[in-house]
Amino acid sequence: MRLASLALIGFVMVLAAGAQAQTPQTRVRGTVERLEGQSLTVKTPEGAVMTVALAPNYSIGAVVKASMTDIKTGSFIGVGARPQAGGALMAVQVFIFPEAMRGTGEGHKPWGVLPDSTMTNATVAETVSQVEGGSVTLTYPGGEQKIAIPPEANIMMAAPAQAGDLVAGAQVAMTASRQADGSLRSSRVTIAKQGAQLPL
Repeated sequence: MRLASLALIGFVMVLAAGAQAQTPQTRVRGTVERLEGQSLTVKTPEGAVMTVALAPNYSIGAVVKASMTDIKTGSFIGVGARPQAGGALMAVQVFIFPEAMRGTGEGHKPWGVLPDSTMTNATVAETVSQVEGGSVTLTYPGGEQKIAIPPEANIMMAAPAQAGDLVAGAQVAMTASRQADGSLRSSRVTIAKQGAQLPL
């Protein structure tokens, strides 16, 4: 298995709104039912059961729960946000990148995961902590964004994981490619550990 930071590249590409895929892509999120060889069966929050074939060299990584105190000036983060009245941005999801992935998907762009949402991958120029949530000012080449981070925002950071973590009950997310025969295939799996919420 590759390093966890590399395993998260697939997840990061979703955060960054990624490049156009050659084959149809499907987001798979839910609870592991079982892993049999390279076949992973997942039950979604809606109750659907999906089976995904894992590539022979698939990679795996984890996200763990983080908080505003983990977001430091100079950190490189990705923030999925929705516009509020008056044009302000409110964070839905925040990912604190490992230092080795600084610069990944840098910039401000539409985020295809949620309607009318944006993704900003950038360096933290300033943080403001409040009793309830806080805000960050993010800078990137050619621009700057100030984004409010409410208490309910999903803040997470990378952590190591291994195939043995894919046990029944584990919370996982991945991007799978739809094959010509209708089956699903993925080369990366992200596990939510230690109370973390699954990434969108």
